[in-house]
Amino acid sequence: MEAKDGTRKFPGFPFKPYSIQIDFMNSLYQSLNQGGVSMLESPTGTGKTMSVICSALQWVIDRRLLEEVACGDGRGNGDGGVGSDDEPDWMRDFVVNKEENKKEEKSGGVSKRKAVKSSFSSSSEDESGEEEEEEDKKLKVYFSSRTHSQLSQFVKELRKTVFADEMNVVSLGSRKNLCINEEVVTLGNSTRINERCLELQKKKKNEATKVKNLKIGSGVRRTKASTGCPMLRKHKVQQEFRNEVTQQGPLDIEDLANLGRTMGTCPYYGSRSMVRRADLVVLPYQSLLSKSSREALGLNLKSNIIIIDEAHNLADSLINMYDSTITVSQLETVHCHVERYFLRFRNLLGPANRRYIQTLMFLTQAFLRVLLDEKDGNLIEFCRDIGRASDVESRASDFTMAINDFLFELNIDNINLVKLLKYIKDSNIMHKVSGYGKMLATLEKIPALHKIGEHDEEGSCVSAFQALAGILLSLTNKDGDGRIIISRSRSTSLRKQGGYMKYVMLSGEKIFSEIVGEAHAVVLVGGTLQPIEETRERLFPWLPSNQLHFFSCGHIVPPDSIMPISVLRGPTGRCFDFSFTSRSSPDMMRELGLLLCNLVTVVPEGIVVFFPSFDYENRVYENWESSGILERISKRKRVFREPRNNMDVESVLKEYKDTIDTLSGMNSEVNQSSHSGAILLAVVGAKLSEGINLSDGMGRCIVMVGLPYASPSDIELLERIKHIEGGFDILRSCSHRGKEYYENLCMKAVNQSIGRAIRHINDYAAILLVDTRYASDSSKWSFAHPVTKLPQWIKGRLVSSTTNYGEVHRLLHQFFKLKKTCCH
Repeated sequence: MEAKDGTRKFPGFPFKPYSIQIDFMNSLYQSLNQGGVSMLESPTGTGKTMSVICSALQWVIDRRLLEEVACGDGRGNGDGGVGSDDEPDWMRDFVVNKEENKKEEKSGGVSKRKAVKSSFSSSSEDESGEEEEEEDKKLKVYFSSRTHSQLSQFVKELRKTVFADEMNVVSLGSRKNLCINEEVVTLGNSTRINERCLELQKKKKNEATKVKNLKIGSGVRRTKASTGCPMLRKHKVQQEFRNEVTQQGPLDIEDLANLGRTMGTCPYYGSRSMVRRADLVVLPYQSLLSKSSREALGLNLKSNIIIIDEAHNLADSLINMYDSTITVSQLETVHCHVERYFLRFRNLLGPANRRYIQTLMFLTQAFLRVLLDEKDGNLIEFCRDIGRASDVESRASDFTMAINDFLFELNIDNINLVKLLKYIKDSNIMHKVSGYGKMLATLEKIPALHKIGEHDEEGSCVSAFQALAGILLSLTNKDGDGRIIISRSRSTSLRKQGGYMKYVMLSGEKIFSEIVGEAHAVVLVGGTLQPIEETRERLFPWLPSNQLHFFSCGHIVPPDSIMPISVLRGPTGRCFDFSFTSRSSPDMMRELGLLLCNLVTVVPEGIVVFFPSFDYENRVYENWESSGILERISKRKRVFREPRNNMDVESVLKEYKDTIDTLSGMNSEVNQSSHSGAILLAVVGAKLSEGINLSDGMGRCIVMVGLPYASPSDIELLERIKHIEGGFDILRSCSHRGKEYYENLCMKAVNQSIGRAIRHINDYAAILLVDTRYASDSSKWSFAHPVTKLPQWIKGRLVSSTTNYGEVHRLLHQFFKLKKTCCH
């Protein structure tokens, strides 16, 4: 629907949109018309999710209207019809194919509703196949975000719109989030849950084959109760589950799991079976970006729409999915199990089987020699300079190699890894070896087979075998796509650290090009996407800058609703320096504590303090506890800490919110001499720093402690920086590109953290950047100053230079006094 001024109207928006939301929706709509790659930036708290929903799904509906007109009897000659010159080629082809398919369907005399029913019940393979082919050509939107909580927020917003009734929506999640089989869920670990689930499916298939092979009338019958997963035995209930999901409308992961428990059927496989018929698929990064996951789920990206939310760290998230690791103990587990299996069955195995199993043993021995530092002196020559390591020991123990160097030095370059991987998959050798190991454990009464190398922390033999297969697959990549990290076993003053071998993917260009090549449009959405040039160079360098559609808008909140301040000095006048070498000083931690003691007297409701790491947060907390500072803070605000375990975050966050709501509801005069809210100690990069809503009283003040740079001795980070500086031709002419990447990593994390506050137009908050490095004087910096990478809506209001803490306190007092007067 187009307005008189040429812009489009979006009737699906559930309330009157702000001007920047209209601009965002128009830009997204235009991006979908053009196809290709687009990047759309809108600050957190500006209604970005709702804008994405109402623009993208309106576009889908408009396409379908055009399709219906084109398929009608002569009604497609109006303006804007499918035959018009401004219609994209892909849409004309799409409509022509669709029309032909509909004609074929009519000639077959099979209604769509009947076809859907038959495919669910599997009563007619022909009808099911035709319907699946039809649904594969149906225009779909794939919406992907990093975490399940972000996806749940998307579904929650979707329910507020008319599209909830007009679109078939399905949410996909992991087995860990959707499994309702108590026997499997109690395993806890994601790898073990996946293994057990697949084992149950395998048993079901094997038993089905056995039953099929029984002679008719033999009287031998196997009960269903002993085969497969109990949550997948009743096909009728599975069909009822799908029908119920369709009737209820958009459901998030938690809703699907609850519905599955109520009906007694598997929501994981139930949701997977609905993908073909869905108009909108809501799924996590792993399911969309990993090729193996897409194939397993049956996702068809051809000519469809892909929207990737929270895309600020997409390049790193993408390549991290293709990393693979195997530890010394896992290698020992595989080697011992395979060796025992081979010794027992060598005379029964065929020549090919024997050869492949011997190859596996040879490879595990070669890898173990590297990690245990046995007779591999030549390898040290390939040790790369990894920058400033903490000590000589780490330099000798950790080094990296190119794939080809690694293969040649281990003398395994003549092994056909592709054929070996095919053998592992086709022969089911890992389950055979694991099964034999379990049988031995029972006969020899060795609990969990610990004596031959199986360790709880690395999981079962199957897990170890899968880790080996992952490494072997990684070794088939191009030489320049990644690096092998060798970390040898070593003893420190605290404990013995086990060795490991890891493949680190460095280039995401090829992986992302496969997605872009299939889809009609790929839209990257986020609150802080800049600098966009870095993302373009790392993911789609083939795309010229002038062909990349980029849109950015301001914030909806008025400028006087935020108070960002660079805090350079503490209450005693000490300069704040939270660089790695200075932040552990007792004086620095005490000064930070005194700052908080003052803030709790001037900031109402909730304060969120972001630390660079869990370790540093714990060190500061212990310092405050022993010095009495924590007690002083606790007299005014109750102190909460972000738990390391993500499963406990929701309960802590709820208690934090309830505390603020309760105390805020009390008489203000009473609060002057008692508690006046709460303070939450959080960590940059952990769960609370991304995708969590800290609106209103939950985030009246955000305190960013220092600059959360990654460790300069992180060997993976250093390899990525080297790759960026010399890996792309386009980057070779750019000076300090690797340093800029390092800086961008830090400031993206800062921007994500401080963006947890200010979530709607009436919200307000103070943002304190506590470190002298946030000062406006950049003379000490050899590359871009951190402040220049802050979002414009914060940078424009930043008080970047304060002479003392008294000035900061005065600004905060005035700010909150003014907001209290305005809001009440």
